[in-house]
Amino acid sequence: MTSFDDSVAVITGAASGIGRGLAEHCLQRRIKVVLGDIEAGALAETAADLDGAGGQVHPVRVDVADAADVERLAEEALAAFGRVDLLFCNAGVAAGGALWESTTRDCDWVMGVNLWGVIHCIRSFVPRMLAQGTPGHIVNTASVAGLFTFHPSALYHLSKHAVVSLSEQLQHDLRLRGAAIGVSILCPGFVNTRIMDAERNRPVHLQNDPDTGPPSHGGEESEALFRRMVAAGLPPARVAEQVFTAISEERFLIHTHPELEPYYRDRLAALGEGRLPDLPPPPKAC
Repeated sequence: MTSFDDSVAVITGAASGIGRGLAEHCLQRRIKVVLGDIEAGALAETAADLDGAGGQVHPVRVDVADAADVERLAEEALAAFGRVDLLFCNAGVAAGGALWESTTRDCDWVMGVNLWGVIHCIRSFVPRMLAQGTPGHIVNTASVAGLFTFHPSALYHLSKHAVVSLSEQLQHDLRLRGAAIGVSILCPGFVNTRIMDAERNRPVHLQNDPDTGPPSHGGEESEALFRRMVAAGLPPARVAEQVFTAISEERFLIHTHPELEPYYRDRLAALGEGRLPDLPPPPKAC
C-alpha cells in the first residue's frame, strides 16, 4: 500500500504511547482515524486533541480481549467512515514474572489483550477489508520480546512470539487468496510509553489479590530497571514514522532499533545448532 489518500485507519490502544503516535501521524497524512482504547478518559482527551487539530476521528471505547467489543468496533468504524484501509492491532499490556510465579489472572489478562486482542481484530476486520476489494495494510504490534528472550515477564514473551507467528501466517493466507492486503509486524525496542503502568487498565475481575499477587514485572529491581529503559526509549512519533515508511515499502518486519538485530540473529543461529539461545546482556537505553 503506497497511497494513503482518503484512507481510514483503525487503531487499538490509540489513547497513549505508540497508538497515539500512530493516530497523530495519520492526522498529518489526512487519514481518518477510528480510535479504540479501553481507557475512557485518555480516549476522550486524545479524540478532543486530534479533533481540535482538524482531524476526522471517531473514538470507541473497546476491550480488545472481548470479541463482541471488537466486533462492535468494526461496525462503528464502517458506520463512521464507510471503509477500513489500515488496521493497527496495537493494544498491549505486561504483567507477571516467571511463568510459575504468574497467576491465572495474569495469564488471562496478558494473553487476552496481547494475543486474543489481535485474533479478535483479524476475525472482525479482515472479512470486511476483503469485501472492499481494495488495497489495505495490517500492522500488528509485537516487540523485540517476540524475537528473542530478555523480558522478566514470561507471559509477555509468550504473547509477543505468538503475535509474530500469527502475523507471518496471516500474510501467507492473504497472499494465497490473492488479496491486496499487506501485513507488517512491529517489533519495537524500548519506546517511551506507559506499558509499565498497564495495571491501570486491568479489569477488576482479573486483578490479583494485593496480599498474594506476584510482582508485576519480575521484582522491584527488575521493574525499576525497565522503567528507566522505557523512559529513555524512542518517542512514539518516531516509531510511527518508521511504521509508515515500512508500509510504503511493503516491509514485513519493522524493527525500530537496528542495533538489536544481532540478538535475534544469534537466537536463530543457536536454535539451528540445537542450543539454548543465550540471554542478551542487561538492557541499555536505546
